[in-house]
Amino acid sequence: MSYTRMRFSIEAGIARLVFTDVARHHAVDRLFTQELAQAARACEVAPDLRAVLITAEGRDFCVGGDLREFIENRDHIQTHVREMTVHFHAAILGFNRLSAPVVVGVNGVAAGGGFSMVCMADLAIAGRSAKFNFAYTKSGLTPDGGATFFLPRIVGAQRAFDLMATNPTLSAEEAQALGIVARVVDDELLTGVLEDTIQRLAAAPAGAIGRLKALLRAGQNNSLEQQFDLEGRAIAQGAAHPETLAALDAFFSRGR
Repeated sequence: MSYTRMRFSIEAGIARLVFTDVARHHAVDRLFTQELAQAARACEVAPDLRAVLITAEGRDFCVGGDLREFIENRDHIQTHVREMTVHFHAAILGFNRLSAPVVVGVNGVAAGGGFSMVCMADLAIAGRSAKFNFAYTKSGLTPDGGATFFLPRIVGAQRAFDLMATNPTLSAEEAQALGIVARVVDDELLTGVLEDTIQRLAAAPAGAIGRLKALLRAGQNNSLEQQFDLEGRAIAQGAAHPETLAALDAFFSRGR
């Protein structure tokens, strides 16, 4: 399957997924979800994947579901939308279970499913002009893309309900204050900051970021004792890795 809604590549351990349907503001239609799932599968089987970067061309990140396509398929809309969610959710699940970190760069509007993709990121960085709105319930829909799973874990249950039920538009700074994005940078700096970040993550000794990612997720449900056990195993495993030992040797050699 080729890509028409996005561009995908893997080079030097970094997967890059760029939404390219600028004219439609990267609306999520059936083809978009199919291509997104294909990219996620490619990442899952890629050897020595170090990091994933998801960005969008043009003014916006992703405006969410293509409601025109919904109406065009009104005679079998339930089947059509269900098929979309199967592909969309397979993509989100695939990205989520990667040991490699997933970085999302947000320019312009992130609405509906676009907002959901931001919430699933391990690290989201937004341009200062970015705007966030779930928008589902104002059209009689409910969130998908894992938003009802990820968002309460980020902002808490009540705030998540508020954001999804009343659909306020958040500025980049408001999204950062809620923990939805980690950093906000001037729009003209976004591309450079994303590139620097993804290169730093990819350059970390093999497995270090993946083990960190696993520890942070486990810590949401573990007892302190269970987390101590996982931390002890993870740091011991990392210490024995050749890339870690090389990094430690390099650290001490700089001081000689």
